[in-house]
Amino acid sequence: MRFVYMALIAVLASIVVLFKFQNLESATVSLFSMSVTLPVSILVFLIYVLGMFTGGFMWQLVRTWVHGATRRDR
Repeated sequence: MRFVYMALIAVLASIVVLFKFQNLESATVSLFSMSVTLPVSILVFLIYVLGMFTGGFMWQLVRTWVHGATRRDR
């Protein structure tokens, strides 16, 4: 079973490397008066990481609100 996991890791790493080399063109992102130009693959990675971070934060915030709304004061 260990070899299956190692093979899956190798396949995933190969897909990531292939994605990186197929998306070398640049894209510009602007917000207010700031702008940044990065390769598309790096932008996708940064957006993914930012989405994981903010999604986890929002999930915890909603759970706290629901817990506070359903808690009975004694």
